[in-house]
Amino acid sequence: MEAKELIKKVRKIEIKTRGLSRQVFAGHYHSAFKGRGMAFTEVREYHPGDDIRSIDWNVTARFNHPYVKVFDEEREMTVMLVIDVSGSTTFGAAGKPKDQLIAEIAGILAFSAITNNDKVGVIFFSDQIEKFIPPKKGSTHILRIIRELIDFKPKHTGTDLSVALKYLRNVIKKRSVAFLISDFHSKGFEDALSIVARKHDLICLRVNDPRESQIPALGLIRFSDPETGQTYLLDTSNKKLREYITYQVNEHEVFLKRAFSRAGVDSVYISSDKDYVPPLMKFFQKRSHY
Repeated sequence: MEAKELIKKVRKIEIKTRGLSRQVFAGHYHSAFKGRGMAFTEVREYHPGDDIRSIDWNVTARFNHPYVKVFDEEREMTVMLVIDVSGSTTFGAAGKPKDQLIAEIAGILAFSAITNNDKVGVIFFSDQIEKFIPPKKGSTHILRIIRELIDFKPKHTGTDLSVALKYLRNVIKKRSVAFLISDFHSKGFEDALSIVARKHDLICLRVNDPRESQIPALGLIRFSDPETGQTYLLDTSNKKLREYITYQVNEHEVFLKRAFSRAGVDSVYISSDKDYVPPLMKFFQKRSHY
């Protein structure tokens, strides 16, 4: 992609995601992810109604007058965006392509994080770790992340969620808020999901295209698997074939729900043919009541 075109795309996503973050998500994000605890900031004179448990007895004895400790929420957290860049994320038949949706959602989360003084890092993965951007603060850092989201070219096309989860566990030592953003066209990651969820606050964001499960009857169509490169000629007018594909999709849906439930992680389903703001808002509002 040429530099001018890339800059234009980065700017477009920046304007949209920064605006949504400030106007819609920032307050809900703060409520949903409250930080690690309370940090001592200062002492002040005791006022009627103050909690007597906050009295600083050393300062009180020194000045012969009651003083209390003042605490502020220790806000700073590390937010990790674990982003699927496999071949299947380039698919787009209904609405936007999945990779474009993922870029916008990641941008919203990143801007919400820095608005709350959090660090943001990124792991790009396919069936291998494609790139790691260490957590940092600042708008310049976020724009770099968005630029990478738009222009990054993975070396591999497959998907292996367990590879990404194990890497996150090993590279980020302290507890973080981690958003795993993928279409979740993978299996065999259940154990890794449970292990990571015990260490990090892990949220799974599922971005899917409804055409992957609801194929219309259009006769003979040539399909290409974006992850394997294999090409198939399918008769979509065959009702049994369409029913079989729907059955397989539903079975995978049951598998995913069971895996998320066993690991104790929250998940958000985002469809490419619908606005992604309502499901994200619903999730943030739900988390703010925890």
